[in-house]
Amino acid sequence: MTSNRPNILLITSDQQHYSTIGAVNERIRTPAIDRLCAEGMRFERAYCPNPTCTPTRASIITGMYPSQHGAWALGTKLFEDVPRITDTFNQAGYFTALIGKAHFQPLASKPGMESIECHPLLRDLDFWRKFHGPYYGFQHIEIARMHTCEHLVGQHYAVWMEEKGLKNWADYFEDWPENPEKAKRLRANRHWELPEEFHYTRWTAERTIAQIERAVDEKKPFFIWASFHDPHPPYLVPEPWASMYDPNDMQPGELTPGEHDKNPLHFRITQEENPDFGIFGDEWVHGAQSHLYNREELKKDMAIYYGMVSFMDQQIGTILETLDRLGLTENTLVVFTTDHGHFLGQHGLIAKAIHHYEDLLKLPFVVRWPNKIPSGKVSDAILNLVDLAPTFLAAADLPIPGIITGINQLPTWLGGEPVRTWSITENHHGLQYFHMRTYINQRYKITVYRSCDDGELFDLQEDPNEINNLWHDPAATKLKAQLLQEFMQATMQYEQMPMPRISLA
Repeated sequence: MTSNRPNILLITSDQQHYSTIGAVNERIRTPAIDRLCAEGMRFERAYCPNPTCTPTRASIITGMYPSQHGAWALGTKLFEDVPRITDTFNQAGYFTALIGKAHFQPLASKPGMESIECHPLLRDLDFWRKFHGPYYGFQHIEIARMHTCEHLVGQHYAVWMEEKGLKNWADYFEDWPENPEKAKRLRANRHWELPEEFHYTRWTAERTIAQIERAVDEKKPFFIWASFHDPHPPYLVPEPWASMYDPNDMQPGELTPGEHDKNPLHFRITQEENPDFGIFGDEWVHGAQSHLYNREELKKDMAIYYGMVSFMDQQIGTILETLDRLGLTENTLVVFTTDHGHFLGQHGLIAKAIHHYEDLLKLPFVVRWPNKIPSGKVSDAILNLVDLAPTFLAAADLPIPGIITGINQLPTWLGGEPVRTWSITENHHGLQYFHMRTYINQRYKITVYRSCDDGELFDLQEDPNEINNLWHDPAATKLKAQLLQEFMQATMQYEQMPMPRISLA
């Protein structure tokens, strides 16, 4: 390498529950991620800045909260003029690449809000054969939008399948325009007929390795984001992963009787057959539906979900082995995490939703940097994914712009004291009701709604499963006032300061 700066490899999954790594759960096998845990540091209190894809992914590369970078919800766009850390890395001589899922743009395109991550462009393979960036500061991209067999397939992944010889790849995916009968057939038994060697998890790992090798050939340090799509539903994976776990061995979460009695109305009506979420407004919101679901079917889903994670872990292992083979392990900072969590029956909920429980906000999070980050250590220090950008810049000894509002976590990663005492998760769906924020400190958690007198307050020490909402408890009145003050102060602390003050006037 022409520089002594470290390589930075960010590996993310999509919508992964914090418990689904072998280091904390004996029911699942993830030897590659477990290796990172043994050789690095695992954090038990990492949180997302938003529990959906676009806002959080935009926060990762900007170091800003969704309310600051502008991509505040699914269906919005991160505008290209928003500063990203990729720009800084490029200026410092890094090779930058993103492989896998981007999702910085919506599924529709309008004048002034153009999106290339939408139909019909997704399936214009001639376009994707020629276009590899720059994209949001990444010099090289290879991206795909779908999850499992969804009709959003196309882009660089479809080009790769064709180059690998799978000319009829569209047979394994839903049609566009949509064909409900084909979609139902593809998803029917959770065992995907797509051969394993053509799966996008293989593609993400293979193309990530190719970019690592390219950086070595060009004698440049790299910042590469390997962005895996799984285990985001639909629950579908090829063999042998589809049969790796027995549904009878799965233990989904469940609803504790009466736990939603103290919660806001939208918690309670998720447990109805035909809930009327129209009373909150007309826009569609993730999770605004009945969450009643057959437990035996949920076990089958969970077995596939685990299989998806284990398949991804195998491919992460090939990336780590490449670092070993190329002699890059010692000088590469590796981070493994996800964009947000997932419900597998906890609190009577499924998939992702509008409910800020730990299952959705808390993340698996592991960092490894040999001889710098302590090995085999587990930390309860609070992190937020908005901190990744400034921490990566600090690790590369690059300046952190004032517009970045995440916190540099490098001192904590290197074994020092925690630098963050709180985390905030924003969530905004365009409606006044489903516009909420959650503040979390070492012990407590409080959620406030923009236009609702209801809320949530949980004591995570005495009530780690978040069953007893203290919001309306008279005995918690003083505690609620204290937390609301802390919440306001934390919000003021993450105000942006684009430039230093250089004059009195």
